[in-house]
Amino acid sequence: MKILVTGGLGYIGSHVVKDLLLDRHDVTVIDYKITKKIFYKENNVNYINANILDKKQLREIFNKKRFDIVMHFAAVIDVKESMTDPSLYYRNNFIGSLNILDLMVEHNIKYFIFSSTAAVYGNTNQTLISEDHIKDPINAYGNSKSMVEEMLFSYHKAHNIKYSILRYFNACGAHLDGTIGECHDPETHLIPIILQVASGRRKNLDVFGNNFNTPDGTCVRDYVHVMDVSSAHILALKNIINNKQSLIFNIGSGTGYSVFEIINEVEKFTSTKIPFSIKDRRKGDTDRLIADIKKIKNSLGWVSKYSDLQNIIATAWRWEQTLKKKLY
Repeated sequence: MKILVTGGLGYIGSHVVKDLLLDRHDVTVIDYKITKKIFYKENNVNYINANILDKKQLREIFNKKRFDIVMHFAAVIDVKESMTDPSLYYRNNFIGSLNILDLMVEHNIKYFIFSSTAAVYGNTNQTLISEDHIKDPINAYGNSKSMVEEMLFSYHKAHNIKYSILRYFNACGAHLDGTIGECHDPETHLIPIILQVASGRRKNLDVFGNNFNTPDGTCVRDYVHVMDVSSAHILALKNIINNKQSLIFNIGSGTGYSVFEIINEVEKFTSTKIPFSIKDRRKGDTDRLIADIKKIKNSLGWVSKYSDLQNIIATAWRWEQTLKKKLY
């Protein structure tokens, strides 16, 4: 199939591109990061430097090549930043997605796989969060993604665009072959930051809040290996093409860990003491987010093969060693 992947040089997008090529799809990537220093590109992929806010530029891309499906990863994703600069998030995440969907309508493309987030759920007292849980985002990032979901529902009704919405919990880890992993600038995700402290690239870890409504006072999150996230996209692609279904899925491990629990596991794995400082809670951070993953298991036959915490840390640690050598 001819697949357009937006944000295909990003952390999750690059893993999905790798898996798409294994299935012998024809992949085109658009990403603004092409003008920056990157560490990894696939052969046999057409990489195009483009901004999803530039509709004229996007139209030229759609005019040049017929696509069967769009997989949409391009977005800004920092919860803290979204609370101080919401305009950036509504423009990039909502308006950018609107541009893509409008061009899909113009070019009669009927399949769309959307990179969403557990942040659409907001704060909840439920132990496990299922896909039918009420959406009540408490930060601009989650709200921008929720707005795209609502837009998708409308485009499905008006233009018969079939969608798969994949709500990620905390994607983490790195590819088993060591070629790709997390490399955000600045890095905002917990596990790579802790590992940067362990490797000496950072001096200290900031823990944002110890007064959450959790057993040890730090927020609890569901951590799922990026390769399991990628495999969910491949299954969602097959399902939407074969069954023409529009569905929403959580992608997580179904298990939650607090910040202190992650610190302890990294200390044990690396034999390194992690110095940390307690900071004020960030606006928009919820107490806990843990996925109910029964739906994706039952509907797509998806299983998390790599998401035990020890494997997540081990693969992320190998990537940190690789990244440190490339950066220094």
